[in-house]
Amino acid sequence: MIKAITSTQNPLIKQLVLLKDKSRERKKKGQFLIEGKRELSLSIKGGYKIETLLFYPDLFSESEARAMSQYGIEIIEISKDVFQKLAHRDTTEGVIAIVNAKPHTIEELKLTSKNPLILVAEAPEKPGNIGALLRTADAANIDAVIIANPKSDLYNPNIIRSSVGCVFTTEIAIASTKDTIDFLNKYNFNIFSAILQESEPYHTQNYTLPTAIVVGTEATGLTQEWRNESKANISIPMQGVIDSMNVSVAAGILIFEAKRQRDFN
Repeated sequence: MIKAITSTQNPLIKQLVLLKDKSRERKKKGQFLIEGKRELSLSIKGGYKIETLLFYPDLFSESEARAMSQYGIEIIEISKDVFQKLAHRDTTEGVIAIVNAKPHTIEELKLTSKNPLILVAEAPEKPGNIGALLRTADAANIDAVIIANPKSDLYNPNIIRSSVGCVFTTEIAIASTKDTIDFLNKYNFNIFSAILQESEPYHTQNYTLPTAIVVGTEATGLTQEWRNESKANISIPMQGVIDSMNVSVAAGILIFEAKRQRDFN
């Protein structure tokens, strides 16, 4: 029989609210919540271990829930009150899952291409920007994303939402800036850092060899370490009044120029 929980005061539900709201709790438990059919499907595709599935039967049928038992997942039916307590979005299709986090260490980063193209984002803070960067990486089908000196928890609900599930299907590593640079140098990457000062127009560079494109925050840019290690500092010529653009937009321009060169090489 499927277990049912109808009270928001249930100890498990209280624990899951903390898991949803608190980064510290997610790190402590090594778990996080996802919601929605697409996110659920992509997490399975990405090799994530789902421990428990909670469903609200008015939105997600019992037959759909039972079908998930093939993955060895605990299934729990929940009431409308419990669902609304746990849901981060209004349109979540009635399904929430407890998922085990991955370590995302740079030592475990898998690069299967002989000529990889990766994106490095240093100290991104806004979950929406991180999600957008992951969507850009997925759209270009690059080999990996490294987040250096992260300021946000990768499993923040807003990152999962804004990445539309790409957080589960993108090869991601999290490391310090120093460890990231050491990794890139070890595998002979050409490092191109997006920096306004003393830079070359991005389209004048050669990205057809193993390449790491590095972007920083709009507020502070990249640290000096990247300036020291870059094959070239690159910038996007601006033709308006402002001198910068959203980091995910800039990353998209740079990544797709690298893809264009590789496609025609």
